[in-house]
Amino acid sequence: MQNEQLHKDSLRDALEVYLTKWKLILLFIIFSLISAFIYLRYTSVQYQAHAIIKIKDDKDKNKLPEISSLQNYGLFKTDLNNMLDEIEVIKSRTLVTEVIKDLKFNVQQFVEGRIKDQEVYNNPPLNINFSTTDSILYMVDTTLQIKINSATDFLFNYTEQQEEALIRNGKTFHDNGVLHDFGESIETGFGSIIITPNIGKTKIGSKISIKISPINKISSGYREKLRIETTELSSVVKLTINDNVREKAQLFLEKLIEKYNEDVVNDKRLVVETTSNFINKRLEIVSSDLEKVDFTAENLQKTNRLTALATQSNIYIKSERENEDKLIITSNQIQLIDYMQDHLSEHNTNADLLPADIGIADNSVTQITKNHNDLVLQRNRILKSSSEKNPTVINLNNQISALKNNLDQSLNNIKSANKITLNTLSKEKARISAQIYSAPTKERQYRDVKRQQDIKESLYLYLLQKREELAIILGVSSPNAKIIDAAYALSDPVAPKKKIIVLVAIILGLFFPLGIIYLSNLLDTTIHNKNDLLSRVSAPYIGDIPKSSSKKKNRLVSKVDYSPKAEAFRMMRTNIDFLLQNKTENTAKTIFVTSTISQEGKSHTSINLATSLSFSEKKVLLVETDIRVPKIEDYLNVKNKKGITDFICDDNLTINDVTFLMENNAYLDVIPSGAVPPNPAELLMSPRVKFLFEKVKKKYDYIIVDTAAVGLVTDTLLISQFADMFIYVVSVNKLDKRQLHIAQTMYEEKRLPNMSILLNGTTMANGYGYGYGYGSKPKKKKWFQFSAF
Repeated sequence: MQNEQLHKDSLRDALEVYLTKWKLILLFIIFSLISAFIYLRYTSVQYQAHAIIKIKDDKDKNKLPEISSLQNYGLFKTDLNNMLDEIEVIKSRTLVTEVIKDLKFNVQQFVEGRIKDQEVYNNPPLNINFSTTDSILYMVDTTLQIKINSATDFLFNYTEQQEEALIRNGKTFHDNGVLHDFGESIETGFGSIIITPNIGKTKIGSKISIKISPINKISSGYREKLRIETTELSSVVKLTINDNVREKAQLFLEKLIEKYNEDVVNDKRLVVETTSNFINKRLEIVSSDLEKVDFTAENLQKTNRLTALATQSNIYIKSERENEDKLIITSNQIQLIDYMQDHLSEHNTNADLLPADIGIADNSVTQITKNHNDLVLQRNRILKSSSEKNPTVINLNNQISALKNNLDQSLNNIKSANKITLNTLSKEKARISAQIYSAPTKERQYRDVKRQQDIKESLYLYLLQKREELAIILGVSSPNAKIIDAAYALSDPVAPKKKIIVLVAIILGLFFPLGIIYLSNLLDTTIHNKNDLLSRVSAPYIGDIPKSSSKKKNRLVSKVDYSPKAEAFRMMRTNIDFLLQNKTENTAKTIFVTSTISQEGKSHTSINLATSLSFSEKKVLLVETDIRVPKIEDYLNVKNKKGITDFICDDNLTINDVTFLMENNAYLDVIPSGAVPPNPAELLMSPRVKFLFEKVKKKYDYIIVDTAAVGLVTDTLLISQFADMFIYVVSVNKLDKRQLHIAQTMYEEKRLPNMSILLNGTTMANGYGYGYGYGSKPKKKKWFQFSAF
């Protein structure tokens, strides 16, 4: 039951530690809320814009199975890498820098406000024209300060070096800068500028800061703020960015998507232009060959006078026409293969594109060419934001080389097959020609020329058709990113979040002082209250003594005294009589007072206890055995030069010789410590000590003995057998809890007879207090006081 009550008291005391500091906690909360308000007032708000796009992916539609299987492993897995590559392209420094340049984010205008400067992007107050080149302006890092003086002029701040040059030129300086007219050319360290007002946006007296930042610094900042989110197995991408100006965030995403699409369209245009150039070169060659064949046919007709060709229709049979058609097709294929092989030998780097769909009648060649161009475009786009050492680039180079080798091998195989077919068709032609033995030699010569003419003409028309198809493709190239949700900036700022900041301020304001109080209590190992004492020492608790005043005259209780301290000693006097009620001998009740360490108030307790007992008209003797550090003489102003040490050392001295009679109290006698000896412990072992206590016990009702601290010296233990009871004094906020094991050991081993404990120096916060306060008014606590007293 007692343990349960102690547990409840400890919980109450732990709670009171925080409740007594409620004003401190409230002060921290108010301070945190004020700090949060200042932060919200002066910090820059952030607006968020987002856009959702779908990235088209047509690179894998006609990919060779071998390449697809290779790319399904490790770092080269296509379903992930394709999206990652496109994301890297979107957030590449090159693309972001182009956006910053187009939107002119490197030049910012801030209008001074009462609280903070406000950036204005749309319809700024000033229009600024720079005479310097963009390459120089993109590296400038400076801030120009301008104050609008009137509708026609303004004040412009310069650096010290610029001021010296302006003074030489006769310029007049004002307090806030040099006066200039709007539209005047102003020389700066990076070139001249012309400033004109934006009608309706410029106010007289307003201060404007023009901040010019390096383009690389701005683009790096926007790249860090740009967030790109995607999900697996999806080509939908969400772009998000925060900015302190709502319009800038939205415009940035719009321009970024636009630039990305332009980049993709340019890549497609490169493929088309490469193929178109290839066809144009071949058209020039075929046109020249066709012209030669036409000229040969014309000369042959003129020479042989071949005008009635209609009569030759009965010579050609159906098999000959079919054979001729096959010869033409086969010759075209061989010629196109030669053209393609020539192009491969001339453009043998991994960055060159191949002409696509030129008419070679083999699906594998068309597929390999398409895959080769897709890989080249993908490689070139990755190199914009990476290097040749990138594992993906190395993989792409290997794939491109492999495709070229496959293409070259395929062309050789197809060419060989066509040559075999051509030889077969030629033999068949010879056989048919031999059968047409009646045809004149001149007609056969013309037919050969006509065949060559038909071949060149067919090839020429085919190339013209392809060139027109490429022109159409070039005109209808579609962007790669389909906009699902256009860029949109939220009207409310996303940062700072007022509710969260206020909540965090309240939490910090609450838990910071609680943490300080908790840590201070955790690190504080001193005794604070009765519960701290009883939880470590199981000896009987005799009472507690309130904290004494620092004034010397208030340290001792008086006969007519209703103070809490006087009541505490009266209560302790009653408790002593209760504890010693079984003492039947007709001798004095001997009470020893000790402590663990010095300065815990044992001398103060001994003197006041003896004084309180004497006020009940009991004969009391106060003996000071703490002969190392005596204090009774200072408390009671005892003038006797002899004391207990002198009595022990000098056998000729009597007890009356060392006893001091108090002038104002006939019931109280004092035996002071006397001279400080060099050997206190050995001195207290003298038989004269026993003789002293045996004699005085027959003369007095109470003997109060002020002893030395048991935690420091053994003096008290040497004379403990003469005590009827021990009062063990423990001082509040003085003794370390870890030293209470000494008191507990003394009690458990019964080394101090009839031991009880007394808590000294308590306050209303850690003790119960005594008295009703008769004759005195209770002190009113100040509003700013945090403790109980």
